[in-house]
Amino acid sequence: MIRLFAALTLFASPAMAVEVPSGQPVQLHEVLIDDLGEETWLRFRFIAPRISREADGIGYEAAADDMDHLCQSLVLTYMQDFELEGDMIVVSLSDRPVEFGQADPDVTQFFEAYRPVDNTCIWEGL
Repeated sequence: MIRLFAALTLFASPAMAVEVPSGQPVQLHEVLIDDLGEETWLRFRFIAPRISREADGIGYEAAADDMDHLCQSLVLTYMQDFELEGDMIVVSLSDRPVEFGQADPDVTQFFEAYRPVDNTCIWEGL
């Protein structure tokens, strides 16, 4: 279990919608900074209302491509614009807002982890 030592919500605007490979609507919900021991984790939380564990929605495979795209096209730029440094990036998609750290069995959430190396997101696979 990850313990949240510190969190800071940075600028995330509802107007900050992003295009992704699946074509689903994706919106940046919040950015959290966690100091975990000697590492800093940056958590980019997005709302993607069309993701689903059901066959009629966007499943994990398509969403994984979206998360890769978000990391490379939005997260790295965001980090540069806001002068953020982190050892690990976590990109998450949720079909609706849920408070960080709270479990809700009715909410679909997908996560991917990356290391920022030379202005590239390197997939870490949680």
